[in-house]
Amino acid sequence: MLTELRIADLGVIAEAVLEPGPGFTAVTGETGAGKTMVVTGLSLLLGGRADSGLVRHGATRCVVEGVWTIDGATADELAELGAEVEDGELLVARQVGRTRSRALLGGVAVPLGTAADIVTRWATIHGQSEQIRLGTADRQREVLDRFAGAEHAVLLERHAAAYAERRAAASEVEELTGAARERARELDLLTFGLNEIKQVDPQPDEDVALGAEAQRLQAVDELRLAAHGAGLALSGDPEAWDDAPTVLGLLAAARKSLEGAVADDPELVPLAARLAEASVLAADVASELASYADRLEAEPARLEWIAERRAALQQLTRKYGASVAEVLQWAADAAERARDLEAGDDRIAELQQRIAVLDEELAQTSAAITAARSEAAAVLAARVKGELSALAMPHARIEFELTPAAVGPHGADQVTLMFTANPGSSPAPLAKAASGGELSRVRLALEVVLAGGATGQTFVFDEVDAGVGGAVALEIGRRLSRLAEHAQVIVVTHLAQVAAFADDHFVVAKASDGQVTTSGINRVDGAARLDELARMMAGLEGSVNAHAHAAELLAAAGH
Repeated sequence: MLTELRIADLGVIAEAVLEPGPGFTAVTGETGAGKTMVVTGLSLLLGGRADSGLVRHGATRCVVEGVWTIDGATADELAELGAEVEDGELLVARQVGRTRSRALLGGVAVPLGTAADIVTRWATIHGQSEQIRLGTADRQREVLDRFAGAEHAVLLERHAAAYAERRAAASEVEELTGAARERARELDLLTFGLNEIKQVDPQPDEDVALGAEAQRLQAVDELRLAAHGAGLALSGDPEAWDDAPTVLGLLAAARKSLEGAVADDPELVPLAARLAEASVLAADVASELASYADRLEAEPARLEWIAERRAALQQLTRKYGASVAEVLQWAADAAERARDLEAGDDRIAELQQRIAVLDEELAQTSAAITAARSEAAAVLAARVKGELSALAMPHARIEFELTPAAVGPHGADQVTLMFTANPGSSPAPLAKAASGGELSRVRLALEVVLAGGATGQTFVFDEVDAGVGGAVALEIGRRLSRLAEHAQVIVVTHLAQVAAFADDHFVVAKASDGQVTTSGINRVDGAARLDELARMMAGLEGSVNAHAHAAELLAAAGH
């Protein structure tokens, strides 16, 4: 429930506070005083569109704040957003500047959509736009579904979920089927490439290994000469008779030179050991060079095979990668993609099977939705007829016409609200058959019926009494009073017959300092309320007769 509304620098309102009670609150005032700004302020709290033109002349921004009483479950939800709740009350604020606007919940800035999702659970605004919207098929369907109850709402949610899944599955089937030719073409290309690679059967890093082997075989004579020359330098030629110095001979001479001196100076011991180690290493290298030279063979047949193998590998690297490693990676990726493409037909069959199941489910839920709507339509129409009769429309009646339609997210019905105000005439679509005043009363009658279980809700009506007066206005006041038994009702009105039924009465009053005209909101009671009602009826605030008439209105309203 809304316990306080503060408006600052919004339109003609410089600063004003409205403290509506839990029942029926009326807001009145002269034309142009700014009554509509109260509804505009509430609309901003509910996520309405912000317009910099709403900011009062001379101000940099306008601020609207509302204090709401909330339950424990909502408080826990708000705590997750970081919003502060004090004594079961939450401060909701909307700030609109010249270039930007923002929303706050419990002192914490939140996205506008988040604030709107939360606050719109608590309040509903019915203005001229809602009256126009009531003439649309979507809104008429929403009204009927709302009356059908909680179980119907759960059924609608289940139907909508199945419909969304069915739509997504059908879209995927269409995409897969439409791309069947492209998939087949791609699969052929991948299969050709995989077969070509399979025939060559490249091994990891084979191109590197073959390149190194080919280079060795092509240089076998140079390698043999190099090994032989190094061996001669190390150990000499055993078949030669010359005394040419060798590494091993020189190392032996060096060791022999140190043998006698080691005993005289221990410092030479490690040097002698290193010479011995060098001799061993040189002998090992000489032996391995000899063995290496013996193993070297020209192998022209092997060299020819390597050339052919490298040519086959190059055929692959020209198409599928710069190296054998990249070719093998392409093959792995292509094999996975081919499996996906081959699974396309299986996926289509799977989706088509799921669509068939969903179609059956949607047919069942659509039938159940239609049945629930038909049952609810008869009850709602009868109750609304009773309300319209009390609103000086004794012969008026409404009907909800359900026309079969293609299955959609809301079922398989086209819902049309039919209306007639005169006996003997056939009902016609509400938007065409009802005048402005009749449409206002139909909307109010619907709200009174629908609000039967809306405990704790806040309903805001802007000019609900447009186009009516006299006894009809009195009945509108009574109906709003009845609605206030179950919910908080805030009404902006220009009719005294409606305002008289309010539990709390506020007046938007204009004041001027000679340069700027502003408005404020004041609660009126007693004589002040009689003055306001008298002004609304005849424009005669001080008239004794007008006061007497105002007093009669209050008495008729039970005040």
